[in-house]
Amino acid sequence: MSLPPDISAALADVSLDFPWPLIERFTTLKREHPTDVATAADEIVGRLRSEGVPVEVHRPSLFLSLPGKASVTVDGATYRAKPMAMSVAYPAGVTAPLVHVPARYARNADEMFTKGFVSETDVDLRGKIVVSEGFGMPGKVAYFEQRGAIGMIAVNPGRNAHWGICTTVWGTPDLRDLPRKPRIAVVAVNNPDGQVLIEAARNNAMVTLHAEVTEGWFESPVPVVTIPGTEEPDAFVLLHGHYDAWDFGIGDNAVGDATMLEVARVLWKNRDRLKRSVRIAWWPGHSTGRYAGSTWFSDHFAIDLYEHCIAQVNCDSPGCRWATEYIDVSLMDEAEPWCAEVIREIAGKELKGERPHQAGDYSFNNIGISSFFMLLSTMPHEHRERLGYYAVGGCGANIEWHTEEDLIHIADRDVLLTDMKIYLATVMGAANATVAPFDFRRTLATFGRTLDAYEAPLDGLYTFAAAREEIAALDAALARLATHATTLASRPVSDPKVRKANRIIRRLARGLVPVNYTRGPAFFHDPAETTPALPDLAVALQAPSMPAAERGFLRTHLVRGENRLVAALRDAQRSVARAME
Repeated sequence: MSLPPDISAALADVSLDFPWPLIERFTTLKREHPTDVATAADEIVGRLRSEGVPVEVHRPSLFLSLPGKASVTVDGATYRAKPMAMSVAYPAGVTAPLVHVPARYARNADEMFTKGFVSETDVDLRGKIVVSEGFGMPGKVAYFEQRGAIGMIAVNPGRNAHWGICTTVWGTPDLRDLPRKPRIAVVAVNNPDGQVLIEAARNNAMVTLHAEVTEGWFESPVPVVTIPGTEEPDAFVLLHGHYDAWDFGIGDNAVGDATMLEVARVLWKNRDRLKRSVRIAWWPGHSTGRYAGSTWFSDHFAIDLYEHCIAQVNCDSPGCRWATEYIDVSLMDEAEPWCAEVIREIAGKELKGERPHQAGDYSFNNIGISSFFMLLSTMPHEHRERLGYYAVGGCGANIEWHTEEDLIHIADRDVLLTDMKIYLATVMGAANATVAPFDFRRTLATFGRTLDAYEAPLDGLYTFAAAREEIAALDAALARLATHATTLASRPVSDPKVRKANRIIRRLARGLVPVNYTRGPAFFHDPAETTPALPDLAVALQAPSMPAAERGFLRTHLVRGENRLVAALRDAQRSVARAME
């Protein structure tokens, strides 16, 4: 493949000259507290306006949790700790028995957001402080809270403790979310100190935990650039990433902020070549509000997103040291062929995609928007293993992620330049394609494999025959749609038949994305926990361990889950039929 001329011309304008000074500025600006975040927003806005790029700044009040100081004292010795955002504060300290609940360290991002491999124990955790290996992530925290613990000390894998947030609530809570807000104190310690604490727990020690956390509503700027398309300006691609950070956060996410800055500059310069619109948004509240900024935008521009958004593209931690491969790249199935072509053309690398995690400002699944990227480039597995690095959630797999050592040495100029070009090409290509470059037949193929995996352990208790029939019917309809799309290739984007075909493709996403990535209703937000494929049917995997007396309940659940899937598939068939009328 060779990239279209309009994209090639825009790529020739990409440079580090304009965006790199933002990275240098952010090495002097911590971006945790709302005051510093506002200063960072001013830096972004000022640079955009210096290039004549129009930018609108929204100023919502977001519910944030700002960690302060923390410590753990045991046997007369005090150890530094980092409180997790959204955990309970104990500024005066709380003393309780210390108990060790062993856990295996996460091997990947999915495991980081779950309960993890925590050893089951009959030990009474009520009124105690648990010390356990791993990160203080939501699934594990919720588990210990349910067991009655009043605090958790997360023993991180390395020599640095990592900042983070421990709630499963996605963004600012609504009334249904509030009961899931953590009710225990959670802090992180480094591995050497954690080993001391684990030994103290084995000796039945008492521990005193101090933690400072400030919660409240804080004005938080959301800069948004809109570059209007010349032919169909109401439709748009959303490119976005967070500009708040833990400490100086160069790899997570100053490099992403610089990438979006350069994409905005280049697209504005080449706006006469842009057929549909591109919006570029910088989020606050990612770190201290569990994606509060992107969630606010999703809430307050929901109908516009629902009706007009072609795709959402997340930009987090591109261009980091040693990140020379494009493996484990988050994207939805329908977007993989297009993204793979661009990466092959620009970087000369083969893409290995993975199912997007319930993380990284993917605040648009319940609206039903096709999505690609979260983290992009990463270091080769072999190099990571040689360094002895453990799994982290960003920085191109550098373990400085979420620590005070995430400084400018984590950014790599050459890798960053390549990643900037990939972001520009994929976003501009999605905006300019005559028919959106998404292949939902790939999505259906994954649905079929998922049903195979779920049906096997049911051992005849239930089959997904109805869903399979509708998958086959929709697949045939999509084949006809693909043929129809080839007849439109020479038409302008503004042609009524082209516009109609693209509206139908957006309708496909509105139905198929939620049924594959969400359990909750449209326009609300699922918890920040791992979501399995076709989540309403994933309970089928529990069948082998389920008592015979409960299998009727399982069958009932599967009937309801399959009904939801079948309805989405039939709605999609009707949409495709309308595209060719």
